[in-house]
Formats: sequence, structure tokens, C-alpha cells
Amino acid sequence: MDYVIPPAPTPALAVRGTSARFPVRRIYCVGRNFAEHAKEMGATIDRGRPVFFGKPGDAVLPGGGAMPFPLGTTDLHHEVELVVALGRDAGGVVEPARALELVYGYTVGLDLTRRDLQAAAKAKGLPWFTAKAFDHSAPIGELVPVAQAGPVFTRRISLEVNGELRQQALLSDMVWSVADILHELSKLFALRAGDLVFMGTPAGVAALRPGDGYVASIEELARFEGALDA
Repeated sequence: MDYVIPPAPTPALAVRGTSARFPVRRIYCVGRNFAEHAKEMGATIDRGRPVFFGKPGDAVLPGGGAMPFPLGTTDLHHEVELVVALGRDAGGVVEPARALELVYGYTVGLDLTRRDLQAAAKAKGLPWFTAKAFDHSAPIGELVPVAQAGPVFTRRISLEVNGELRQQALLSDMVWSVADILHELSKLFALRAGDLVFMGTPAGVAALRPGDGYVASIEELARFEGALDA
């Protein structure tokens, strides 16, 4: 096919145990999926209505590493999250009992947030796009295929910044399970292979500053390091 301009490269993630890469299509994100985080943000949990937002696929920063401090903010926050990668199309609304059949693998990622822009948008009832969907706003580790992952949802997720533990929780503390979220998303969007779902963050979100380094991990599953340029 001829294009009037060269097409952008497909964002892709490393996969444990292979040199092949996982192509990223869309990024869906879940808000308020840990009760303590919702509380610290001054929000309440409506168990019947998950909160969804998104990032562009090319927001991923595979493997973490160094990144520039984002434009347009003086209040960048970290949110460490379980990330679910889909390896199959949903083919319509997927029932919770079969939702995990869509999953290719899991990893850990950060939903970086320009909190000052989010607060301004919230105050005016406006969308969060500029707060969430910026360049490099989704640092992410290598994918671990389901067959290699073992039990995932009883493990602990954590984030250290400059050697200080900032966030930690058991993944079993999530309000909505992965199966619940895939079911709810499939009622709103055509889920496809290549989609990523960031599953929400525990309490302890705080600012990242130029020069800060961090380690994001899910115990015995995935881990990566990153840093903001000074």
C-alpha cells in the first residue's frame, strides 16, 4: 500500500522468553480500582460502574529507562499498576467466566499523570485527556505470557522512588477483577489482540521530580526501573 507520508512504527513490548515483540494497539485504563486510592483522591467507589479512560498506544515507554520530564506540568504523579495484554479478539461482549481466555500475558506499568492538569479538568467537568495521554506516560515492563506467569492475583504490587517505598498492595485488593473489567470494557469497545489494560493503582500516589529514579514491581512476576532526566 502507498501512503502519502511514512506510517508511524508500531509500538511494541518485549516478551519474556522470546525475541518476538508484542504489538500495542490501544491502551485502556481503569480508575478507582483500589478503595484506598479512591479515598485518597476524594472519590467514592460505585461497584456497578468502573471508571475508564485511555492513552494512545504510542504512550508506552517499553522497559522504562530514562525519560524527559513531561511538558506542561509541575506536578507529575506516579501510579503503579498491573497491566493485562490481550492476545485474542473478544468477538463481542465477553462473559466474565471466559474473559481470561483473551489474556496473552501480564506485566507491571506506570500510569503517569499530570495531576495539576487533571485537577483543573475535574474542577471544570472536562475530560482528562491532557492529564493522562501524553508522550511516555505509560512506562511498562516486559510481558510475561500466561503460561509463565503462574498465579497472579494474590501477588503484591509496589513502587519505590529513590529507594523509598511509595505504593504497595495485594492485587487481590482490586475492586474489579481482570475478568470483571474485560467484561465491562467489551460492552463499550471492540476489544482486540494487542490491547493493553492498566488495572488501576493502589494508595500512595505522589509526585515524581526531575532526577528521581523508581522501581516498579509485582513480586515474582515483573520488574523494571526508570528515571526522570534531571
